[in-house]
Amino acid sequence: MTKGILSVGQPFPAFKKAAVVSIEKGKEFFDITSEDFVNEEGRWTVMFWWPKDFTFVCPTEIAEFNKNFGEFRDRNASLIGASTDSEFVHLAWRKNHDDLRDLKFPMLADTSKSLAEELGILDTNEKIAYRATFIIDPQGTIRWVSVYDLNVGRNVKEVVRVLDALQTDELCPCNWEKGAETIKA
Repeated sequence: MTKGILSVGQPFPAFKKAAVVSIEKGKEFFDITSEDFVNEEGRWTVMFWWPKDFTFVCPTEIAEFNKNFGEFRDRNASLIGASTDSEFVHLAWRKNHDDLRDLKFPMLADTSKSLAEELGILDTNEKIAYRATFIIDPQGTIRWVSVYDLNVGRNVKEVVRVLDALQTDELCPCNWEKGAETIKA
């Protein structure tokens, strides 16, 4: 990578990208913009990236995020998956893979690789995105970033736990979980 990864406290970059939102003919695609992240409804955004469609580790993560979709919805958080593949490749993969047909969240296509590059998560050799996760608050500010090596899948339960902690706006100790005491300073 030639530049560093965007981090906590920085604004999420401006973008407009196509995404696959359905496999139903005529309803497959929708544009998503960063303007959707800034809102008055208190809605958070969780955007997770994977390296390549039609691979082995990636669908395990995508399917697990989908299984936990209700957890994100219950926390007033939009969930968006993303890679540097095109929306047409995303659509073909969804149609081809049993675990991906009924996704409840969009698959963003960053074919220009511009957003992945601006986020600092583009692998310099293969020009694909690392396994990165960003939690963005309703003001469009990055509040948590996690980046994994290309070979290692992430833990979706940890993403939910961190979202819970951030939404308390309190001090949360190590291994804190929703419903546990926070630290009173």
